[in-house]
Amino acid sequence: MWQQILQNVRSCDSTQRNMIAASCALGGGSLLAFWLLSRHRMKTLEMGDGWWGSGERSPRDKEDEGIRPFQVRTSEAEIQDLHHRLDQARYTSPLEGSAFNYGFNSNYLQKVISYWKNQFDWQKQVNILNQYPHYKTTIEGIEIHFIHVKPSHSPRGQTVRPLLMVHGWPGSFYEFYKIIPFLTGPVGHGSSGEDLVFEVICPSIPGYGFSEAPHKQGFNSVAAARIFHKLMQRLGFQEYYLQGGDWGSHITTIMAQMLPKSVKGLHLNMIFISNIGLSGLLGLLLGAYVPWLVGLTREDSRRLFPYFEKHVYHFLRETGYMHIQATKPDTAGCGLNNCPVGLAAYLLEKFSTWTDKSFKNIDNGGLERKYTLDELLTNVMIYWVTSSIVPSMRFYKENLSQNPGNAPDARIPVYVPTGVAAFPNELTHAPRSWTKKKFKNIVTYSYMARGGHFAAFEEPELLAQDIKQFVSKVENL
Repeated sequence: MWQQILQNVRSCDSTQRNMIAASCALGGGSLLAFWLLSRHRMKTLEMGDGWWGSGERSPRDKEDEGIRPFQVRTSEAEIQDLHHRLDQARYTSPLEGSAFNYGFNSNYLQKVISYWKNQFDWQKQVNILNQYPHYKTTIEGIEIHFIHVKPSHSPRGQTVRPLLMVHGWPGSFYEFYKIIPFLTGPVGHGSSGEDLVFEVICPSIPGYGFSEAPHKQGFNSVAAARIFHKLMQRLGFQEYYLQGGDWGSHITTIMAQMLPKSVKGLHLNMIFISNIGLSGLLGLLLGAYVPWLVGLTREDSRRLFPYFEKHVYHFLRETGYMHIQATKPDTAGCGLNNCPVGLAAYLLEKFSTWTDKSFKNIDNGGLERKYTLDELLTNVMIYWVTSSIVPSMRFYKENLSQNPGNAPDARIPVYVPTGVAAFPNELTHAPRSWTKKKFKNIVTYSYMARGGHFAAFEEPELLAQDIKQFVSKVENL
């Protein structure tokens, strides 16, 4: 048995060896042996392989592993075509006093479209997009787009941590533009007193934006996670941090399950929990009355209850799109891909009610309270100019065509250090006591003061502070 223990010790990384040393110093020999043997039994998600290119993969073809610079470009013809389509729009008058309760209010939509045509400067936004270095590389037969931003100034002796940040739907890599300066600049302190600073890699999920869409059926979060691991390895990183919300949360969680030795830490601003267990069910029954008895805090209780009103009914109101995209994405997507007005309404409505559910009662959906129209329309334009709305919608079908609770990743815990930023206006709230059933090593769990679903886009400084706090604690483990 001790030979097996010693073999496990040799396979540990530095953080795990420090944990072992601490256990020995405390005289926890039996506990240490149990931990090492249980570690040996920890399951990881099979990484596998894939091919998503057009046609059959030839065994003689060697994939080009080069990293190629890329720039976003536009043309006068592209803008003229957009303006022509905007001119052809037809509108249906909204019901009196309906605000955003029936979806995107068409009176306000006409104002947005007028701004889009007459004031929005796509060439200016292209220049803003190109302020950070863009690249493409071919992985598993498709072109993967990403931005890679390094610190502009790194003092001697400072350790730069690689951080992969993954977006979701209906967002894009552009969601991270406002948070990048907070992460690549020297704010906060690290494990040995130096400033914490990151080099940030933000890929586009295949089928979103400037990443090529898969040509085969079956491209799901597991495939995306594998491709992003390959991307980080291709960039020369053996260890790195991960951050994600929405689909990005699902993808980065799978990355942590797949290659835990490569993931130094996982930071999430949305948690997917498919099974809350018996204790979770008891929490729903008793948490509003005696939260302390069922492992909930007062803040958990405030965010959860009344549960049916705040979560069940809200979830039903906000997930009609999901049922369409998980079943017949190409049908609905056809119209959106041809009509920029419909595309804008479909995407921007989410930036209203997912930012704050109360915004549905405001005539303009509260859209300009957290964002500018330039920011919102730039995200829409990324979908429009790349014709990526249909493949982005297909991602739901590939992930939800089977019961997510029966997926392989649903049955495997996450053992890497994990940080959770719980924003008060997120679509759903996952208390720490529920979260730790899947995430076994929660280092930080923060009740964020404000913000909703699009955390990096809404509250970049708050999210950056929480990421830095989490990484600092991981570095000090």
